[in-house]
Parts: sequence; C-alpha cells; structure tokens
Amino acid sequence: MIISASRRTDIPALYGEWFFNRIKEGFVDVVNPFNLKQVSRISLSPKVVDCIVFWTKNAAPIIDRLDALKDYKFYFQFTITPYDEDVEPGLLHNQSKDDIIRTFQRLSKKIGRDKVIWRYDPILLSRTHSIDWHFDQFAYFLKNLAPYTNRCVISFLDLYTKTKHNTQPLGIRDISVDEMKELALGISQIADGKIEVQSCSEKIDLEEFGIRHGACIDKEIIEHVLGAEIDIDKDKTQRQECGCMTSIDIGQYDTCTHLCAYCYANFRPQIAVTNFRRHDPEATSLLGEIRPDAKITERKVKSLKLIRQQSLF
Repeated sequence: MIISASRRTDIPALYGEWFFNRIKEGFVDVVNPFNLKQVSRISLSPKVVDCIVFWTKNAAPIIDRLDALKDYKFYFQFTITPYDEDVEPGLLHNQSKDDIIRTFQRLSKKIGRDKVIWRYDPILLSRTHSIDWHFDQFAYFLKNLAPYTNRCVISFLDLYTKTKHNTQPLGIRDISVDEMKELALGISQIADGKIEVQSCSEKIDLEEFGIRHGACIDKEIIEHVLGAEIDIDKDKTQRQECGCMTSIDIGQYDTCTHLCAYCYANFRPQIAVTNFRRHDPEATSLLGEIRPDAKITERKVKSLKLIRQQSLF
C-alpha cells in the first residue's frame, strides 16, 4: 500500500504532530469527503505500508522527527514556487522563500537527493507574472536546488470553477498552447541537463523539449526507494492525464492554511482556517470529527512488494 500524505493538505507543514501520533497508534481514519457517513480505517503498520509520499511546501516542522519513520520508506514532493503573499498568503509567516530553499537543502542532506522531488507548479500567468519572469525565477531556484534533487516537476495552472473564483482579483489568465511550449522550451534550456524536468497531469506533449510526462506517485521512484519491485496499477480515481499509481490519501480538503489562491483543495479560505483551528492532534482523523451515525470500515490493505521465488538450482 502507498500512503499519500497528502494531495489534499500540507501534512508535514501543518499537521505533523497528528501524523506522528497516527504512526504511533498504527492506524488512521479517513472520512470520505463526498459522504461524511463513510469512514475508512487504514492500517499504518510498516508491514503493509510500502511507501509514504509526502507533499509539502515546508518540511521544516517534521525534519527532526523523521527518525521515527525508521521502519518506513518515504520520499517528498516538495513545492517551491516564486509567488509572493498575494498568491500564497499563508505560507511565508516570518520566513522567506530562501528559508524554504534552505529547508529543502537540509532535507535532501538528511534523506538523500533521490528522495526529494522539486515541484515548480503550478505555473501561472498574470499581469505581474510573465513568461520571462518565470525564466528568471526558475533559474534562481535551479541554481540553489539542482545539487539537492534529481528531478523538477512542472505543471500549468488549470482554472477550475473554484480556482477562477479565488484567483479573480489577481488577474490570472488561461495559458495558451504556444505559451506552454515557450515556457517548456525556456525551462528545459535553463535546466540544461542539470536535473530532469517532467510534466504533471498535462495533456500537452512536451517531449520535443526533453520534458516527458511524469507521475507524483511514481512506480519507478517507489521501487528505487524500496529496493524491490511492486505490483501496482494506475490510479483510476485520478484524471486521465495523471500518471500516478494507486494510493490512499489520508488528508482532508479545506484544511490547508497556506491559502494559495490557485489551490483546488480549499473551497473557501475561511473554511480552511476554521478547520485548522479546531484540529485535534490526538484525533484519529485529521478533522477530528466523525459523525455519530458514520460507519467506520476497516479497509483491506496489503504490501505490494513482489516476492520472487529463488531457484533451487
């Protein structure tokens, strides 16, 4: 089983104490976001958890606690983008992007550059965020991050209904195919083989620029981290362009207080703030509230590692 922690919120930055309590207790309850009466109880035993994939914009709160995961395999999807507080209003409390870069470097030194993926996504264009501006910012980050990672993942902002509402004051606009290609060419040239660049959940084919379709829950990386082959399929619950493998996400929507304007995981900023304030790190689920009429079902999970039978000869 692969644990995703989490597409829906930043567990390392905001809910680390809760996460390690769940590891200690050996299970987590995940409430179905579309039916609050359905709750899945997920075992977190290292016997069935093959790999944990962390998603974060600031791993600093948990770096010193990673030794508690000595019985687990894991890697990080670590997003560092160049946006200011107008776009990411909750991220930079008493810190700068350079502080976050130093956190990335520190994490890489602790667990290995092969286990820290840099995400430069989403790429957005607006009155103040031009293509050339992105090239300058990407070059700066690359200089500081390339020695500490093997891969950068890029994506272009999708303006869903909720993101259109939340980004309207910023003048963010759709990105044309020609602009995507211009961005891909420039980023590829700046990367210049120092790190691999992949795209995330994009319909557009960018291989002519040396950028292939990637996956965040990546079978290749997981098998490398595990040192073993796994039997796993593509995640059918994700959109067609997503190359991710099947995983179980233990986060909840409307809980991330980074409040990034482009984020699809928050419906309204105030809901996320309210949920964060009422969070109980001792609770079995991230939001802490399981309805009295909810049905908790223990989900059947198992290790995905393939066991090769050794020849007798």
